[in-house]
Amino acid sequence: MADATASGGALAGLKVIDCTRVLGGPYCTQLLGDHGADIVKIEPPQGDEVRDWGPPFDDGGDASYFLGVNRNKRSLGLDLSTDKGREVLLRLLDGADVLIENYKPGSMERWGLGYEAVLRERFPKLVHCRISGFGEDGPYGGFPGYDGIIQAMVGHFSVNGAPDSGPTRLGLAMVDIGTGLYACNAIMMALYERANSGLGQYIDMTLYDCGLALMHPHVANYYLSGKVPKQTGNQHPNISPYDLFPTRTVDVFVAGGNDRAFKRLCKELGKPELGDDPRFATNGDRLVNRDELRAELEVLLAEVDGNELTDRLLAAGLPIGPVRNTEEVMNHPHTIHRQMAVEKDGYRSWGIPIKFRRTPGSIKSRPPRFAEHSRQILADHGFSPEEIEGLAAEGVVVEKRRQSI
Repeated sequence: MADATASGGALAGLKVIDCTRVLGGPYCTQLLGDHGADIVKIEPPQGDEVRDWGPPFDDGGDASYFLGVNRNKRSLGLDLSTDKGREVLLRLLDGADVLIENYKPGSMERWGLGYEAVLRERFPKLVHCRISGFGEDGPYGGFPGYDGIIQAMVGHFSVNGAPDSGPTRLGLAMVDIGTGLYACNAIMMALYERANSGLGQYIDMTLYDCGLALMHPHVANYYLSGKVPKQTGNQHPNISPYDLFPTRTVDVFVAGGNDRAFKRLCKELGKPELGDDPRFATNGDRLVNRDELRAELEVLLAEVDGNELTDRLLAAGLPIGPVRNTEEVMNHPHTIHRQMAVEKDGYRSWGIPIKFRRTPGSIKSRPPRFAEHSRQILADHGFSPEEIEGLAAEGVVVEKRRQSI
């Protein structure tokens, strides 16, 4: 394995000014930081509010919600409502590659920091990524957006859950996380284009757009069939079998993605004739006769050891897996083997999913305490000790969280 310390990561030398809070933006910048980018996290005087989204809290008072998406960053507390605070930000942007923020649309413009009016001319190579709920204009322009609200508005609720449960929120913050992933991709695209043009650009990312773009295959199904997608529980609207089944020991999820795999599944379950049943010959047939197929599979699976079965069938190349809880997942040998359970100075989380062979990512630092690196960051950007003391004394640079009003 390559030496992550020696390589510095694929993004070593990239400087990112991160003015985001909560989840989507921080998730994006953590990905960049995992691969060597220098992430300067600028927090408002009250701090990133998800530091308070607990319990659980660590011994320093930070909530797990914050800890999960803020490793490999340095924190600076800065009051951007002041003229001097905005001057500090402009000095930090000198030489920066990326500015990412999720302030309410119009805030940067009101502060005299708008991309078109100020930043594009002053920092022509800067990539400025804004994340907002709905964008700056349109019927919902400027409105606030949170993950659950957007899930409801772009259709996630309408296809999640079972018919008897009604519309249900996904148990993951899929809109926020998805927006973070889309934003990370967008930033890398802009940097790639900059290598040819020499110019940065403005990126307009919204939770609404990204949440809607995750609605596959439901949008495609709707446009082709004209039917409004509904809740199908654990079943898939286009594939059968693709469902959860009880066994003697554990619930298992079976995915019969093609006809050949379905026939092999029937053979492994001890009933090969099921694979030749005309009711189940093709995926289309299995969808039409989904209830009959489920009844057959329930009988075959009810008394088997689900853990033994899934290990055996996976080894045979068949897609099936047991339902595990978070504790079981994080302690599983494959999780450990893939280095997806990590610890750094008492911080524990998932590992790095993007695995470069030559320039691997690394966890260089645990999530920062509020304003932990303020003086270091300013010194790195040419502020004198006297300037730093003055900014701290005036409350422009904030070293202790203020109470929200």
